[in-house]
Amino acid sequence: MNKFKFSAILLSVAVLFTSCSALQSSNTAKGGAIGAGSGAALGAIIGGIAGKGKGAIIGAAVGTAVGGGAGALIGKKMDKNAAEAAAIEGAQVEKVEDSNGLAAVKVTFDSGILFAFNSSSLSEASKRSLREFANILKQDPTIDISIIGKTDKVGSYDANITVSNRRAQAVKNYLQICGVSDYQFKNVTGVGYELYDDALLPEQNRVVDIYMYASEQMIKNAEQGR
Repeated sequence: MNKFKFSAILLSVAVLFTSCSALQSSNTAKGGAIGAGSGAALGAIIGGIAGKGKGAIIGAAVGTAVGGGAGALIGKKMDKNAAEAAAIEGAQVEKVEDSNGLAAVKVTFDSGILFAFNSSSLSEASKRSLREFANILKQDPTIDISIIGKTDKVGSYDANITVSNRRAQAVKNYLQICGVSDYQFKNVTGVGYELYDDALLPEQNRVVDIYMYASEQMIKNAEQGR
């Protein structure tokens, strides 16, 4: 069953997600408030200590504050992307913020992007989900993408970093096969134990998270009202 959560990411050494009702919270309004400098958290590091201190920063380096109108337009686009991703079978979708405080989307799959122990091979179910997801990314080439591979706690830290990196790369490679442009991928990396969720079974931690967020071009377009 698809899950749609709203999450805020704080600039810290961990990712903080806060759940709420699915599609009832609109990024369109939220984006405008953040873009206007509402005081919401403006930093975002995915797994702040991921990869032994090399966290993957989510968000284009624009250098200036994004206006409220542009933030609202980006929020509207991300609402659309989130709704389309949530329609994919087994997708878990969370609304998050990028490093500019703008609306972004995190996507994971219940039964799609799951891996066997010590494996980075994509199952047929994974490929079906990714083919559908690729259509979302292709329809708007101004979406930036970060892919974070995760792992269980079996074996050494270095071994788990290696396999989680391979998982992230496997997802990127297949999305490219499906026609997603290489320049859209900004971060493709794996993490070790830092993002392990003890509430889940070990196999449920062997996943890849995909983040969709505004590129510098999308921000420029939004500032021009497009």
